Amino acid sequence: MKQLIATVAVVALGASTGAASANWLHWWKSSPPSATHSMAKTGPSLTDAQQKLALKDIEQSGPAQSTPTDFTPTVGATVPKVLALKPVPDDLGQQVKALKSYDYALLDRELLIVNPTDKKIVDVINRHT
Repeated sequence: MKQLIATVAVVALGASTGAASANWLHWWKSSPPSATHSMAKTGPSLTDAQQKLALKDIEQSGPAQSTPTDFTPTVGATVPKVLALKPVPDDLGQQVKALKSYDYALLDRELLIVNPTDKKIVDVINRHT
């Protein structure tokens, strides 16, 4: 009798594990990590030429701000309140439509492209100065 109960338990466990595996496999096929679950950059994907154009245009708009000592500009970071954000200039937004809806902060070494809603950095463009 004990052997029969053990056999039934093993079969039941195997069936439930198989169902869980099937469910996981179905989820994986319908939405693999590269599609919706990745940590990919959420901001604009700019070409090198678009990055250079953005730098050239924005560098002419005024002086750079100093990077706060306790802040590392990275995609996903929230911009500190001590940094002034400005909307991307209209003429640049017309030339590089991907930037049109964003704000920016020009720092000593980087140009930050920022989501105006949540103040999170969506792209960091090195100035190479």
